[in-house]
Amino acid sequence: MKKFLKLISLVLLLIVVLSVALDLIYTAVYLQSSHRGKVDYIYNSKDRKYDVIILGSSRANNHFVAPMFEEKGLKTFNFGMSGSHLFEASLMLKLMIERNYKIKNLIIETDLNISNEHRADGISAQFLPYIHQSKTISDHFSKEEDFYQLYYIPFYRYVAFDTRIGFREMYKTIKKEPTSYLENLGYHALGNKKGNMKNNIANLKPLHNKYYEEIKQICKDNNINMIAVMTPMCSNVVGMDYFDKVRKIYPEIHNYENVVEGDQYFSSCGHMNDTGARKFTAILLRDFFKK
Repeated sequence: MKKFLKLISLVLLLIVVLSVALDLIYTAVYLQSSHRGKVDYIYNSKDRKYDVIILGSSRANNHFVAPMFEEKGLKTFNFGMSGSHLFEASLMLKLMIERNYKIKNLIIETDLNISNEHRADGISAQFLPYIHQSKTISDHFSKEEDFYQLYYIPFYRYVAFDTRIGFREMYKTIKKEPTSYLENLGYHALGNKKGNMKNNIANLKPLHNKYYEEIKQICKDNNINMIAVMTPMCSNVVGMDYFDKVRKIYPEIHNYENVVEGDQYFSSCGHMNDTGARKFTAILLRDFFKK
């Protein structure tokens, strides 16, 4: 029995040692990366200056054509991330402030994402390699149900989110394999191939969203001009009064959901193609920047 317990103890000790070692190795790799995606691009940087940054979900990533801002003399980057929520947008902005970014204007896409306060696991996982190095990141996750596992159990976060920050991504990071996330100043253009051209948002309910409130406060504290925008959708949508409900809660959010009309401008019901995005961006440049 004593031999058995001794063996079990040894195995457990080896697991702990291995977990700690792997955690240190994976983290060290990610701490050297600034080319794979938008999170590491921010984390491993400092003192950047922007006239305009863009935050939000895919409806930001696909709708705001950052190079068009640059053509008008506005240093811009689109930090929108497909699948992200305001949980991640708020953390992105906090991280920029921690990294001493100087930002004049923030365009934040606030429409469908105002209806939830959940984190998007696939996107939020990209912050986790830095959870011990950044108080901003650890504080942001501190109210999450799995925070103690993520923070205190060595290597847990890399196993739990293996598809995002596990071995394959770590290996690609070591090899410095390029991605397209940082191309075109972060803007991702969609083509004309049609996806689902119907949508039903009747069950969505806008919230007094705590992460949107955080973003507003950060902008106020750092003298950043915040431009909150609802972006266009296709013609076949049930529940379009959702956008009016958002405005009742947050009248400062600009409703641009109908400024680009015609399904020829859309790749799917919730996402404009490149032609539609350029038409939309031109309207924003005129209305908010007199360009």
